[in-house]
Amino acid sequence: MSKKSFPFAFHLSPFTFFLYLCTVIWRFMRKTGFLIVLTTLILTACGTGNSSVPKPYGYYRITLPDTAYHPFSDFYPNYPYNFALSTNAEVQLRDDEPYWINIYYPCVDATIHCSYKPVQNNLRKLTDDALEFVYRNASFANAIPEQEYAHPEAKVYGVLFDLQGNTASSSQFFVTDSTRHFFRASVYCNCPPNADSLAPVNRFLRNDIIKMVETFEWRRN
Repeated sequence: MSKKSFPFAFHLSPFTFFLYLCTVIWRFMRKTGFLIVLTTLILTACGTGNSSVPKPYGYYRITLPDTAYHPFSDFYPNYPYNFALSTNAEVQLRDDEPYWINIYYPCVDATIHCSYKPVQNNLRKLTDDALEFVYRNASFANAIPEQEYAHPEAKVYGVLFDLQGNTASSSQFFVTDSTRHFFRASVYCNCPPNADSLAPVNRFLRNDIIKMVETFEWRRN
C-alpha cells in the first residue's frame, strides 16, 4: 500500500500549519453542528453567574409638611367642642346636621369626617352606630386594635381605632361625656386604599387624630 502524501507540495511553517489546522477544525464543527452546541453551552455557563433579579415595587416619595396646632375654638367659638387643629388643615362646614364638619388636608388630599350628636338617653345607640362604622371595614382589615382614652377632669371618654390593612378609613375615634355630648371622627384618603403606599400619610394623620383626642374638651356643660 502506497503511503498517502501530505496535501502540501511545499514546506509549511508552524504558524501556517496551525492556521490550517484551525480551519479544518472549524469546517468540521460547522458540518457536525458541534459549534452550535458548544456556543450554547458557553453562553449558558456565562449566564448562570448573572441571573436577573426582579426589582421590588417602589412608591412615590411623599413629602409631608411640619405640623403646628391652634385651638379650633379660635375660629368657631360657638361650637360645643374644642380641640387642637393642625395648621395644615382646612375646616369645611357641613349642613348635614348642626356642628358637623370636615377637616381637609390639601397637602395629602385626605379628610377627617367629624359628626356631633347630643346625647338624649341614646348613648347606647350612638356608641353602637360608631362601632358599626368601624367594623364595616373588618373584612378588609388585618387587625383593628383599640386604645381607650379617659380624661375625667374634662369629662372626655372615648376609644381610638387603628384599622390596619387596605381599609377605606385608617383611623377612627369617638368621644363622649356620657350625658350630653357625642363626637365621632374618621380618616379617609381620597384615593384607592393601599396600606403600603399610604403608610407615611396614615402615620401623619394618625398623629393629628391622637392630638385631637388628647386635647378634646366640651364647651357646653
